[in-house]
Amino acid sequence: MTLANVCLQSAVGALNQLGNGLEALGMNLPAIDAEALLKAARKRTGLQDLGDWPIEEPFERLIAAYHSDAKLTTLGRITVRETLVSQLENLLYLERDRRADPKIADEPIVAPVFITGLPRTGTTFLHGLMTEDPSNRVPFTWEVMYAGNHAMGDADHVRRKTDARLEWANRLAPEFKRIHPIGADLPQECIAITAQVFASIQFHTTHEVPSYENWFESGNQSLGYAFHHRFLQHLQRQRSAQRWVLKAPGHLFALDSLLERYPDAKIVQTHRDPLRVVASMASLAFVLKRAFSHQADPKQIGRDWTDRWASALAKFLAVRDQHPAQQFLDISYERLIAAPLETVEEVYAFMGARLSDEARQRMQAFLNKYPKNKHGVHRYSLSQYGLDEQAERARFSDYCERFDIPIQAAAPG
Repeated sequence: MTLANVCLQSAVGALNQLGNGLEALGMNLPAIDAEALLKAARKRTGLQDLGDWPIEEPFERLIAAYHSDAKLTTLGRITVRETLVSQLENLLYLERDRRADPKIADEPIVAPVFITGLPRTGTTFLHGLMTEDPSNRVPFTWEVMYAGNHAMGDADHVRRKTDARLEWANRLAPEFKRIHPIGADLPQECIAITAQVFASIQFHTTHEVPSYENWFESGNQSLGYAFHHRFLQHLQRQRSAQRWVLKAPGHLFALDSLLERYPDAKIVQTHRDPLRVVASMASLAFVLKRAFSHQADPKQIGRDWTDRWASALAKFLAVRDQHPAQQFLDISYERLIAAPLETVEEVYAFMGARLSDEARQRMQAFLNKYPKNKHGVHRYSLSQYGLDEQAERARFSDYCERFDIPIQAAAPG
């Protein structure tokens, strides 16, 4: 750990200790209150109109879960408040832009490609490769984090602002970059888009809010995908798209709503032995929650997330079976890692497109620049997260058999 990180951790510890003292006196600072958050967003932007998005229920349920479930440290409360205000700011900017340019609503989103699968099955790697093709349009992190970017200056300014915010996150949870790469110019997941109307698994991934997540998973996801569609129109109006390539394991939770909004979508599903991934995805949630909570139990988190992802996978496959097989492409993680460019060619054939020489060269440069484990090896075990190999093997046996997934030892990777 660097001296800067040591100093930061000491400062964070002092801040949280001060917060504990105030909490003992009945004061939780800063306040996480719907009215106060909206007031702050309106003050920052000078705007009033959020549009007609029905965000009241998800927003209030999320805030209630932060109060009842999350056990936030003072730093956690600061982070949550800043995140929620930023998301409200984006809604205000997007509504302003749509009123200023009504033609945004005419932007057609045609046959978008969605990459999904269980976490840690190569979705990020495949998405990163396909981002290198200029013919593919992806939502970049800086575009999603600051949707009203032109209100704050040019794109380079917003990229720097985004990288500064991400560097802060890296310092608070330095293990995270070994699990999942982040950067202003890297493609962003769709859950960060739908989070802006408070309809996303992102919140339970970063903080312990099971009461919100239970409500979210049991409900209809049309709000999130309606906003997702409008957000793509906004980005496409700024820079045109030959084809959209999108990504999120979270789409496993809502294939029915995705296809209702995008009936011509093409779905790429990645596959890997679940025992190679369940502890890893629990580890990701634990690293994030530990950074902002008084309590983060790795075994409870492991059991919770494995149950949720197993249920989401089963629901996804049930909905998938109701749609034409040619709308889906299955990709093996092992083949993707062993022969990435050949695998990408399969995806292009599925899209009805051709991989150009320029795109191939750029993808090879990407492979050279981002070798596996560039930021260190991510180590974990099933037992560390309260998971039993035999029980998990039985849980996912039908899935592995259906897709002929090679079974490996339950070790990190």
